[in-house]
Amino acid sequence: MIEKWIGWYGNMLSGTGLSESLVVFLENATVILLTAGLAILADFIVKKIIIGAISRLAKKSKTDWDDILVKRKVFNRLAHLAPALIVYYSLQYIFEAPDLVKFMGNLTQAYMVAVVLLVIDAVLNALHEIYRTLPISDGRNIKGYVQVVKIIFYFVAIIMIISIFSGEAPKVLLGGLGAMAAVLMLVFKDTILGFVASIQLSANRMVNVGDWIAMPKYNADGDVIDISLNTVKVQNWDKTIATIPTYALVSESFNNWRGMEDSGGRRIKRSININMKSVDFLDKAQIEKFRKYHLLKDYITEKEKEIAAFNKANQLDEDTVTNGRKMTNLGTFRIYLENYLHNHPKINQEMTFLVRHLQPSEKGLPLEIYVFSNDQAWANYEAIQADIFDHILAIMPEFGLQIFQNPTGDDFQKLV
Repeated sequence: MIEKWIGWYGNMLSGTGLSESLVVFLENATVILLTAGLAILADFIVKKIIIGAISRLAKKSKTDWDDILVKRKVFNRLAHLAPALIVYYSLQYIFEAPDLVKFMGNLTQAYMVAVVLLVIDAVLNALHEIYRTLPISDGRNIKGYVQVVKIIFYFVAIIMIISIFSGEAPKVLLGGLGAMAAVLMLVFKDTILGFVASIQLSANRMVNVGDWIAMPKYNADGDVIDISLNTVKVQNWDKTIATIPTYALVSESFNNWRGMEDSGGRRIKRSININMKSVDFLDKAQIEKFRKYHLLKDYITEKEKEIAAFNKANQLDEDTVTNGRKMTNLGTFRIYLENYLHNHPKINQEMTFLVRHLQPSEKGLPLEIYVFSNDQAWANYEAIQADIFDHILAIMPEFGLQIFQNPTGDDFQKLV
C-alpha cells in the first residue's frame, strides 16, 4: 500500500518535468515530513486524549491504585512507544541504503527497549507504593527486593541492547558472561551482601522504617527514614542523617527501641545517693508527723500494729534501741516514694515498678527509681522524669535524710 502510494507520488513528480535527483529528494522529504507528522500526531493522541481520559477515570474511581499508576507516570512513559513504532516501520521508506536502515532500526529498537525498561521501573515503583498502603506492609519493608528486581530488568535490557547492535542472540551473550561471574560478584559484592541482609531484616523484622535505632559505631541514634538495598538512612535527633550499610545491621549489633514504643511505656531508671550517716530510727514525734502525710497515714497505722504485735509476741523492750523492730526514716521514705509514684498520673502502673537500694559505696547508698512513664514522647518523658526527681530532692530533708555529693569550694570555705 505504502509502496504503491510512493510509486504514484514519484511518477506524478516525474511527469512535471523535474530532474530525477530532485524527484528523489522531494520523495524522501515528503516521507520524512509525513513520518514526523504521524509520530507527532500519535504522540498527541496517546498523551493528550488517551492518557488524559485515563487520568480522569482514575480520579473518579474509588480505588487509589490507578491514581498511583498515573502519579508514577506509567502511562506517560508507555506513550513514547507510539511515535517510536511509526518511525521504526517508516525507516525503509526514508533511507535507501540497507546499512543505514539497519543502523537506524537498531537505534530505534534500543530506544524502545529503554522505554519499556522505564515503564517497568515506573510499574515497580507504583506497586511498591501500593504495597505500602496495605496493612500487611507494617513491619515488612520490601524496598530491597524491589531494587533487586529492577537490577535484573536493567541487566536484561542491557543484554538486549547489546544483542540488537551485535546481532548475537541474548543466550550467546549470557553464556559468555559465565566466565565473568567472579568479576561480577566482586563488583556487586555490596549489592549481594545488601540483598541477603534485606531478606534477613525483613524476614526477622529486625528493623523497619520509623523505628528508633541506636548504632554508636556509625553515629546513628534516631528514626529510620529509608531502607534500601545498600544503605539504611537514620535521621538523628539533631536532624543529621547517618548512613549505615544494610549488611552492617545483620553482622553487627544495634539497639532497636521498637519494643519500648510497642510496650506503651518508657523506662525511668535513675538513682540518688543518700548519705548513710543520715539514716536513723524514727522517734514518736516523727511518727506522728508522718501520720499526717496523706501518702503515709495508712502505712504508719499498719506498720505500728505489725511492729507492736511482733515485739509483744517476742516480749521485746522497745525502749532499748537494739531490741524490737522499729521504723526507719529511709524505709519510710522509700514507702513514701512508692505511694507517690503509684499515685502519679504519668507512671504506667502495669509495667515493672521498683524503688530499691543498690550496692552501697564510698559515694553513699543509691536509692534507685525503676518505673515506666506512660508518655513516650522524648520531651514529655524528660519533663516527667525531672518533675519526679525535683520532688524527691525537695522532700528528702523532711525525712531527715541527706544527699551525698562531693564537697565543692564553698564547702571548704565554710570550714575556714
